[in-house]
Amino acid sequence: MSQVTDTPPETERLVRESIMAHSGEERFIMGAQMFDSAREMMKASLPKDLSETERRRLLFKRIYGTELNLGD
Repeated sequence: MSQVTDTPPETERLVRESIMAHSGEERFIMGAQMFDSAREMMKASLPKDLSETERRRLLFKRIYGTELNLGD
């Protein structure tokens, strides 16, 4: 399967070089921060009147694409 992109190869190369110039620890932290930001955006998009349990269930489904089955 081919990947569709509108990013020129030179730009992709420059971005990759910029990221790889950081240490492994720095790249890990960057990834964790990006995940945290994405999670906060998803949380903000959920209806405000949900219980905390339902908010967590919906957030899990949006992140992982499947229901959280706790055997209940």
